[in-house]
Amino acid sequence: MSTSSTIELAAKDLNPQGGVFCPNPKADMKLWNSHPRVFLDVARTGQARCPYCGTVYALKAGEVVAHGH
Repeated sequence: MSTSSTIELAAKDLNPQGGVFCPNPKADMKLWNSHPRVFLDVARTGQARCPYCGTVYALKAGEVVAHGH
């Protein structure tokens, strides 16, 4: 099943490693259409696509991810 939607994220929405998990509440996914939880590295390129549902998680224009820990 492919949702083909794009979820815009602020830098503060990313975890300390620069990513998000899918399924994600921001994608308004219901329990019945969930898939295994996967980590997606958004900080590396500014966006990432879920291999299960096709949802794209992308940083909003102008958002900057702080590098270095």
